[in-house]
Amino acid sequence: MCKVPGGIVLKRFRPEQAFFEKEALEYPLGKRMHTFLQKHSIPITIIPSHNRVTGIPGANPMEAYRNAKRTIVVGIKRTMELDICKPSANYQFSLSTGCVGGCHYCYLQTTMGKKPYIRIYVNTDEIFDNLNQYIEKRAPRLTFFESSSSSDPVGVEHMTGSLKKAIEFFAKSKYGRLRIVTKFAQVDSLLDIHHNQHTRFRFSLNSDYVIRNFEQMTATLEERIEAAGKIAQAGYPLGFILAPIMHYEGWQDEYSYMLSHLSKTLANTSVKDLTFELIQYRFTKAAKNIILERFPNTKLDMDESNRKYKWGKYGRGKWVYPDEKSKELDQFIRQQIKEKFPAARVQYFT
Repeated sequence: MCKVPGGIVLKRFRPEQAFFEKEALEYPLGKRMHTFLQKHSIPITIIPSHNRVTGIPGANPMEAYRNAKRTIVVGIKRTMELDICKPSANYQFSLSTGCVGGCHYCYLQTTMGKKPYIRIYVNTDEIFDNLNQYIEKRAPRLTFFESSSSSDPVGVEHMTGSLKKAIEFFAKSKYGRLRIVTKFAQVDSLLDIHHNQHTRFRFSLNSDYVIRNFEQMTATLEERIEAAGKIAQAGYPLGFILAPIMHYEGWQDEYSYMLSHLSKTLANTSVKDLTFELIQYRFTKAAKNIILERFPNTKLDMDESNRKYKWGKYGRGKWVYPDEKSKELDQFIRQQIKEKFPAARVQYFT
């Protein structure tokens, strides 16, 4: 844990077990991670490849999920081809995969397998060299990279320092820009570094109801907003992702309160080009099945009869709110943002 001004105590993630790819020990970050784990008496198992992890117990889906969430795997990233990341960036890349949070609705529920452990990559210099190649191909156009599509790097930054290194890399890049999304608040190590305003920090915010019921093991609303204020004062370009926006009894009052609280926190801080991204709650059939296995008592509303099916790529789709509710969410949130942040841009609603 670490104390911050105002009496808030932030809980830092600490794994209960670790698997180490043998070659990872040849990298500086691998050596530091190994020392960190030994210092905190965390059991370490050496494995030949981070893609073949066995030994995470779990007699049922709930148990397997819980144990995996307390497990880190340290390895080398070998696949360097980047995926496109619309609408938020040109490409996405990973310093880590998996997330230390336990959000019921997260799309990673369906992409990380039955045991969604946290994987940390140690070959950061090679990762950045690869990013440079993508930047050079598009120059002199700016190329935007999303670092949080398959993880929340802030959640493990106290162990890795990789995000600090990435921010400093992009600070020196003429045509590369970094985008970060987080539900965590441990940002103090990132406040006094050279960022050159080339990194946009976005905090994922939601109503108190959503955070309390569906975003376990993440920072509270108050902690996130306080951290956003620190990032703004440090001069980073700032944004917020309101996601997933949910339609439930009393949602207008709670989202209005959340945005009012945010407005008061940022009132005395100059924030240029403030952005908002709005994403309504959606789910797939596969996600619903996995969520109900892992969280059988979840309060998530996944009743397809109250939803509209929206087709996506490759003949697959997801359940979203019907047009009337979707429009209501969009219009209400946009109006609240316009009233409380008149200079801000809403980049999209989806």
